[in-house]
This record gives sequence, C-alpha cells and structure tokens, in this order.
Amino acid sequence: MTNSAANTGRVLWAGLRALLVLTVICGVLYPLAVTGIAQVAFPAQANGSEIKDGSGKVVGSKLIGQTYEDLRWFQPRPSRGLGANTVNTRYGLILSGATNRSGDNAELIQWVKEAKAAVVRDNSVKGHAVKPSDVPADAVTSSGSGLDPHISPEYAGLQVHRVAERNHLAVARVEKLVADHTDDRLLGFIGEPRVNVLELNVALAALAGRQEGRTRDSTAGSPLTHQWS
Repeated sequence: MTNSAANTGRVLWAGLRALLVLTVICGVLYPLAVTGIAQVAFPAQANGSEIKDGSGKVVGSKLIGQTYEDLRWFQPRPSRGLGANTVNTRYGLILSGATNRSGDNAELIQWVKEAKAAVVRDNSVKGHAVKPSDVPADAVTSSGSGLDPHISPEYAGLQVHRVAERNHLAVARVEKLVADHTDDRLLGFIGEPRVNVLELNVALAALAGRQEGRTRDSTAGSPLTHQWS
C-alpha cells in the first residue's frame, strides 16, 4: 500500500510538473514570442490592418467590408452572408459565410434582380444612364465570407458619376481616384484587379474635403464631416 501510494504520488507530481512547464512554454512564452515577432516584422497586419482617416482616427480594417448609408460614398458588395436577423446584419456579422444558395434558387434570383435594379437606379444621374447590362456580378452578389472589403474596378467605375455628382467633383478627378486605388493581380497573375472600398472612401473624403474647403468661407467650420456606418 505504501509503495503503491508513493508511486501514485510520484506519477501525479511528474504530471503536474509537465503541466506547469508546458503551460509556461505553450501558454506564455510561445504566444509572447510570436506576438513580439509579429509586432516587429509585420506591425500593420498584427494590429488588424487598420485604416486611418486624415485626422489619424481608425475607421476600420482593410480586411473587412463596411456599409455606407450615404450614397455620396462608394458602395461595397451586397452582404447577405448567413442572412439577416437580430445578430447578423449587413456587414455586422457575428458569423461570416456565404448564402449557400444555388444559381437557380428563386430567392437568390430575386435578390439579384432587386440588387441590379437598385444599382441602376442609384447610379443613373443626369446625362449618364446606367444600363442593366453594365452592372458587374460583384455589384449584385455577396462574397463567400459576406465581408469582402473589395469591389471590382468595373463596379467602382460604374459608381463614379454618382459619387462625383454628390460630392461636387469633376468626373475625371473621381476616375483618377479609382485608378490610383486599383490594385493589380498579385505577382501579375494571381487573383483579379480589385479596389478596397474603405481605402477609396478615405481618399474620397480627403479629396471632397479639399474641394469643399476651397469653396467655403474659412469661418464656416470643418470642410467635411462623415460617418463610417
């Protein structure tokens, strides 16, 4: 009995020491080392790929899409994801994911038709009518995650006239803004050209602010105020 109890005690003590050592190594030292390396080698990515506006305020992450209620801003892809309910709303998803509906699903077809009609309506301005055939696929469908921060250059270009009109900017200046914020394929052949909507809207805010500042009395206040929804 005595030997059995002693052997059991030694086994338990050995197990406890292993637990403590592994906890310190795997639960403390390793996370600290990885965090330290990430902060030194990849500080932007380690901190969430934050995007700041002209005042230095963090307005979001370049990895996660947002919604913009005001049509003066470039609009992102639709974000149905796992559907809308009390916890999953547009670009406010606790869980991300695709709609998981087939191409011939009646509900998906209706969503696409409604989205296309809205895109045509919202982006048709005086002297520039958008045709349904001009609407690209990413303007009417959500991404696999439902949180895609990018749109195609075609969808960004389709919105140029509306954005220019609502911000009192020349179309050419907004077109250049889109071109300057269009990222090419990775290494020239991976993926597709894309535009980060948040980065584009931050640049638009700065451009519109400068334009408005030139046309306002210096005592009129801040040239531009905006909210990121």
